Amino acid sequence: MKIFNYFFLSTFLVFTTQSFALSPGEKNRSSKGIHSQGKEFLFPGTGFFKKNRDPISDERAKAWFLEAEKAEQNGDVKEALNLYEKFSKRRSDLRIVSSNKEVQIGPEALYRAAKIREDRGDWQKAFARLRLIAEAYTDYDFERVAESLMRIAERLANDKLPKKWGFLPRFRSGSQDRLRLNQIASLARGPRFAPRALMALSEIAIKDDKEEEAVDALERLINLYPENYLCEEAYYSLASIFEGRVAGPSYDQGATLKALNFYEDYLILFPQSPPKSKHESLENYKSRLIEARERKASAEEGRRKMRETLSASKVVVGKYVEKYGKYFLTHWRELGNKPALQFYNEAITTAPESKAAREAEKKVAELRSGNE
Repeated sequence: MKIFNYFFLSTFLVFTTQSFALSPGEKNRSSKGIHSQGKEFLFPGTGFFKKNRDPISDERAKAWFLEAEKAEQNGDVKEALNLYEKFSKRRSDLRIVSSNKEVQIGPEALYRAAKIREDRGDWQKAFARLRLIAEAYTDYDFERVAESLMRIAERLANDKLPKKWGFLPRFRSGSQDRLRLNQIASLARGPRFAPRALMALSEIAIKDDKEEEAVDALERLINLYPENYLCEEAYYSLASIFEGRVAGPSYDQGATLKALNFYEDYLILFPQSPPKSKHESLENYKSRLIEARERKASAEEGRRKMRETLSASKVVVGKYVEKYGKYFLTHWRELGNKPALQFYNEAITTAPESKAAREAEKKVAELRSGNE
């Protein structure tokens, strides 16, 4: 009997907790089967037992915003932040006129909260508030939000993190840095911010020894924004990554071929550095021109090395076929030295000026003189 009572009580508590966890508006939506999981994620609601996700009433939203604005003007930043961040729990689409300017209360409050957080050194929470604006208020000034998102993400990735409360150290997380930049690339609409985020994401991933993430980011940049000036650097970076994976002529040449292809694409597509972008400062453009000249010289050297490695690999294979081909080639008697000669000739064609080509030429001469 006690077991039955315990089971009944547990079932009742679960049921009542789930019932109180929904606001009346949420109950109606759940009963109709149109409950929005995205809204739950964006606006987690308030309270322990009740998580009210209905929009803030216009009267309350206006009162909170005006009170926060007044507190901020009077220098009470703590009170202003507390009021502004009330809009991170539930949305508000109210628009008012303040100082002869129309203000969209919900996203404007979150933007001001993010600015206060950034000034106080709490960059992670500032980023979270800005991301909420980009996800929940798609009609707000995205350029303004994206510029702040990018600035904070770069500060989090590169600058010394301010101490919490002035004395507790904060520690950098490479995975969180990459996640933030990936979020910017996903949220960004247009070629101004997403390519920058993807390039920064690749640089951090390389630094953290996450080459696959770097390759994915660079390939997304090239495929989604082929006209962006950062593609020049992206092609070079991809070639460098794959060159770093080359183990030598005696190993699989997949990485060698990819590196060679990217170096050749780079040199063909970018004989000159892309022109200055309207989203690029003159100082950054001049710096990019200098770096591009250095990349071009390095790419030519990288292409030469990859060709020599590939040529040396074909010589290795040719020698192996020449020596052991009779054990695994069908019709090896009829074929004779043709398979080996094919690899030696390919070695000569791939890198005519290389040491491997000279060796291949000697082998070709030896085989042909033997046939005669």
